[in-house]
Amino acid sequence: MQKFGKSQSVERQEDFRFLTGTGRYVDDTAPKNALHGFVFRSMYAHGTILNLDIASASAAEGVRIIVTAKSLTADGIAGKMVASLLTNQDGSKSPNTERWLLAKDKVRFVGEPVAMIFADSLIQARAAAEMIMFEVEDLPVHLDIKPGGEQLHYNAPENIAFDWALGDAAEIAAINANATHVLSFDVSDNRIICNSMEPRGCWADTEDERLHLCVNGQGVWAQKSQLSKMLNLPESEIRVTNPDVGGGFGMKAMTYPEYFIVAHVARVLGRPVRWMSDRSEAMVSDNSGRDLVSTATLAFDEGLKIISYQVQTFANMGAYSSQFAQPIQTQLFSKVLTGIYDIPAAHLQVTGIYTNTTQVDAYRGAGRPEAIYVLERAVDYAARALGVDPIELRRKNFIPNESFPYDTATGVTYDVGDFNKVLDTVIEKCGLDSFAERRAQSKTQGRLRGLGLCCYIESILGDPTETSRICFNENGSVDLYVGTQSNGQGHETVYAQYLADQVGIPFNLINVIQGDSDKIPTGGGTGGSRSTTVQNSATLALVGATIERYSSFLALENGVGTASVSFDDEVFRIDGSNVVFSIMDASNLARLKGEVDLLDISQTATLDDLSFPNGAHIAEVEIDPETGQSNVVRYVIVDDFGYLLNPMLVEGQVHGGVTQGLGQAMLEHVVYDKNGQLLSASFMDYGMPRAGDVPMFEFNNIIIPSTANPIGMKGCGEAGTIGSMAAVSNAMMDALAGRGVKQADMPFTPQRVWHMLQAAG
Repeated sequence: MQKFGKSQSVERQEDFRFLTGTGRYVDDTAPKNALHGFVFRSMYAHGTILNLDIASASAAEGVRIIVTAKSLTADGIAGKMVASLLTNQDGSKSPNTERWLLAKDKVRFVGEPVAMIFADSLIQARAAAEMIMFEVEDLPVHLDIKPGGEQLHYNAPENIAFDWALGDAAEIAAINANATHVLSFDVSDNRIICNSMEPRGCWADTEDERLHLCVNGQGVWAQKSQLSKMLNLPESEIRVTNPDVGGGFGMKAMTYPEYFIVAHVARVLGRPVRWMSDRSEAMVSDNSGRDLVSTATLAFDEGLKIISYQVQTFANMGAYSSQFAQPIQTQLFSKVLTGIYDIPAAHLQVTGIYTNTTQVDAYRGAGRPEAIYVLERAVDYAARALGVDPIELRRKNFIPNESFPYDTATGVTYDVGDFNKVLDTVIEKCGLDSFAERRAQSKTQGRLRGLGLCCYIESILGDPTETSRICFNENGSVDLYVGTQSNGQGHETVYAQYLADQVGIPFNLINVIQGDSDKIPTGGGTGGSRSTTVQNSATLALVGATIERYSSFLALENGVGTASVSFDDEVFRIDGSNVVFSIMDASNLARLKGEVDLLDISQTATLDDLSFPNGAHIAEVEIDPETGQSNVVRYVIVDDFGYLLNPMLVEGQVHGGVTQGLGQAMLEHVVYDKNGQLLSASFMDYGMPRAGDVPMFEFNNIIIPSTANPIGMKGCGEAGTIGSMAAVSNAMMDALAGRGVKQADMPFTPQRVWHMLQAAG
């Protein structure tokens, strides 16, 4: 038997099939006789639909059906997408604007689905799309992230999606009136496209008179619930599955129009249908991330303690409010508004704006990277304005250890933390004492060198409830069913590793099963860094229930009281005898005795409190002032994730997260022209980070166990992105400040950096 103990870097079990090309993704699993779907999308950013003629396309070779908004209505499909709506400052509900599966009377962004063609082959479906006659009367395009412009929705005057606030603006004004220093800074957060390795896709079939939708998402239960409502089907008649998924990052957490239409067509035609996005299609139709502008105001007393913090934000919603978009830049943003600082008063006001662009929703971190980015840029700007060391300004304002559990000004309770220890460690690891020498060396080579720090905290989010199920199979293997969904994180390894350590089942005998609503009683899916923490807490509860039930069974079988049976993480022991049973022995005995209820056990657990991963990241950059070419040349990470189950998987998650944050800071930027056409619509025009754009990361972890869950973990999936955006940007600002640049915003592309230097003279 193989046992690992805590914090062992077990190799990923799923990698063999991924690296040998035997992974089973959504396009691999589609029925061979499935019809192919192709989406006809708007090429106009804003306009009134005058004519949609599908007659010629419908008669084209191989075409079986073309779905439009009109045909959906005729089939009794309401076709309205859901969105989470906020309560405005005045107590009213934000307007419930109408976003249909397929455009009805208007189109509002380039890429909006207008019709969907299903044919025997993809080539035939594409050819038929070319025959659709689509006439639109152009309307003015609104792209500015501010109120006004041509109104997109009848019930959203000035294109305001919502006006939300938290905190007391009057209290902030009173504090600021008596503050020694009040400093305000504008900070922008550029829009980005997720670009997961595997684009979105799905297929649907009717089997045993039930609907089966297979989709490469981040969980099955939310998809199933919305599918039931959209198609007016009982949930018992629906099965949703997720196969292997090639990256999600929040973008695949929600539903999209194509999934509902594919499911509907499978029912109408009584045969399987499939759809797979290509990269160009993904860039105009996948939910984007970020895209907001903020003004941050910090007030200090005479000792440079922060006494108030205020953020006013305009957040771009795109043409519609997507499923989670409104809460992300408001409620989720507010979870970590004040970061790791002891700030007594805070106020956040956010205005959501509709524009003629693709909708915005969750992207790795969802609100927390945006909040920490604004705060950490503002603290760095403030240090420069006040003429003090940015490291010491942060240290002066840290929440002290003795204040935990700590209630923030926005009503969130942090359980534990030791921010000075984290900062001391990253300073030691990065070689701060010798940075001046490295800067001088860069100068001799005609380059500018800068160092940037980000001290971050994030809040684990998502459903706090999860279910684990264990089945003992006749062949000696064990199936562990989980309610989350791996998008590449290594769930199959870490969940099996944890169960093996808890009950002594050989690691290689554990099959982790996910992504099937028929096999898993409930599940919260993957997102918000919740998976390992919440799922393993449920598995721990499952272990407790399993041990209790088997202890009672073995006591009865051996004629002793339950108190005489003990379990030591490997075997059951009977007091006063040499009899021992592994859990596999016990399950075999239960099978022999016909105790089938002991062979399939489920348990649900709910975490009452959140955990808060935190850390400090330091980036060093070099800039060639003649060209604006900039490079991140060193990156040092110190994170506090509590106990780690598999440090190798954690480090991999952090590397990926940092790369995505670095990509946004240095390269990635969604650009529309004045007509709402996406200019950065391919990898020829959209800058994605490559191996040569990132340094070797120096990863370190300190352990301050969380008190919010029984296993002391804090989650790690989004932390890298949250820490890296500000660390890299502050490093760039540090390098550019010596040449007179006063403000520098992402992305730091060569052209933008060169212009910053030229403007500064």
